[in-house]
Amino acid sequence: MGIQSVGIVGAGQMGNGIAHVFAQSGYEVLLNDIAQEGLDRAIATITQNLDRQVSREKITEADKIAALSRIKTTLTLTDLGQTDLVIEAATEREAVKDQIFAALLPHLKPETILATNTSSISITRLASRTDRPERFIGLHFMNPVPVMKLVELIRGIATDDETYNTMLAVVHSLKKTAASAEDFPAFIVNRILVPMINEAVYTLYEGVGNVESIDQAMKLGANHPMGPLELGDFIGLDTCLAIMNVLHDGLADTKYRPCPLLTKYVEAGWLGRKSGRGFYDYRGEKPVPTR
Repeated sequence: MGIQSVGIVGAGQMGNGIAHVFAQSGYEVLLNDIAQEGLDRAIATITQNLDRQVSREKITEADKIAALSRIKTTLTLTDLGQTDLVIEAATEREAVKDQIFAALLPHLKPETILATNTSSISITRLASRTDRPERFIGLHFMNPVPVMKLVELIRGIATDDETYNTMLAVVHSLKKTAASAEDFPAFIVNRILVPMINEAVYTLYEGVGNVESIDQAMKLGANHPMGPLELGDFIGLDTCLAIMNVLHDGLADTKYRPCPLLTKYVEAGWLGRKSGRGFYDYRGEKPVPTR
């Protein structure tokens, strides 16, 4: 299967990053979102990130212009139907993903590959609700996409060899490394990473340390580039909670129970950087711990 054009559903943090790396690697990209403001923000973010690459002499100004020229945007989901590969990068809610696939399916070419950027949901279950489980695969990019080198490649039980090998070649064409993961809840990275963040929230909840001391301890004591609470804010606390719920429900093990404090922050709308407040308050000149 030759992939030349890519449709991306969702222009948020992950979707615009995926659009960036595909366009930079020579693919024609059609980026979809439900709101024009979301598309405008995405193009502004991609432009800013490409400018940063130019300033660091990683790409040329001509490379930047060429990449931007390959990105088109649309508010109409069905416009993605004629692309060779469609990547869903919407919110981490299974019902939303199902609705997107149901709306897309009647408009897709028979040979189009469907991929999801889910960080935790069963690929097999999502694929089973489509007309092409053999051409359905998990393609989990890491955040921020232009910087992070890893992509988790997850086969559903029905994913065929041609689809897997095609997507493996696509990942390599993006100059990224593929890690093959089995279709278990949260796959590899988030199976390890998000429970660590959840445990850091428990450490805060139980009064073992405050936000600053927990993050400082892990940065200086374990050489982590970001503290776990800071990282949770960066990922989005709603996403962390969704992943913990998938782990808890899918594996039926109490060690994956989401911390009540994590749930409380999400209920308050304190989702981290994207909402302006999480375990840190980002509304001032510099982040300030909220506990």
